[in-house]
Amino acid sequence: MTSLAAGLAMMAIAVPDSLAEDQFKLLVLATPGKYHYEYIPIARDNLERLAKLHSFALTYTAKTQVFEGDLKQYAAVMFLNTPGEELNPAQRANFEDYMRGGGNAVVVHRAAIAKPNDWVWFEKMVGRTVGLHPKLQTGVVTVVDKRFPATFGLPERWVWSDEFYTFTNPYNVTINPVLNVDESSYDPTLIWPGQTVKGMGKDHPIAWNHQYEKGRVFVTTLGHNGEMYRDPQYLGHLLGGIYWAATGLGRTSESR
Repeated sequence: MTSLAAGLAMMAIAVPDSLAEDQFKLLVLATPGKYHYEYIPIARDNLERLAKLHSFALTYTAKTQVFEGDLKQYAAVMFLNTPGEELNPAQRANFEDYMRGGGNAVVVHRAAIAKPNDWVWFEKMVGRTVGLHPKLQTGVVTVVDKRFPATFGLPERWVWSDEFYTFTNPYNVTINPVLNVDESSYDPTLIWPGQTVKGMGKDHPIAWNHQYEKGRVFVTTLGHNGEMYRDPQYLGHLLGGIYWAATGLGRTSESR
């Protein structure tokens, strides 16, 4: 074999890997807030690593102007500790059109908190309205839906430290709980002076999924601080939700 032929043969072997197509494209909006900012570089590094490992494209930005462009290129849009109130009216309308056209969403922690009556459509998309929440504490997270990809790497009882939000359901939205938190494992009333909060009792979801408009929505209210975005179990939980939201795949037929 000539050196030219050998070189072409090596190129033929190398090309498939170098030109491998991404499975899907994910948009992540992560803007710094008063209580959530240190997570941004850590989350970006680790989400980019997951994207490379699992062959999907990632657009990670703090600029809401991306919502003025073509969202249809994204299989899912993630609001990472960034609530919908950050979007202006035109950006909100574009995102609504995206969801009505079959787009999908992932909502993480602080992004689930909405100003009452500021953007009711977004509150309904989240599926629950966040009230006051206890201080960050260690508690026991329990798996509700063993069939859902965001639970596949988790034990049935998972010791985790976070802000365990409490919720109301003013718009009567039906959700499919994925994870609950066991209120007997922490103090759901432990909060700052001058505020009071009550627990939700036995049924206290902290991650769920549902259908909205023509799309899929995955919500996890876990993910308060930066170090969590280095934790393999948390990242597996997040990846499972992204995977399902973007593709609709991964849910097993096994009984709960």
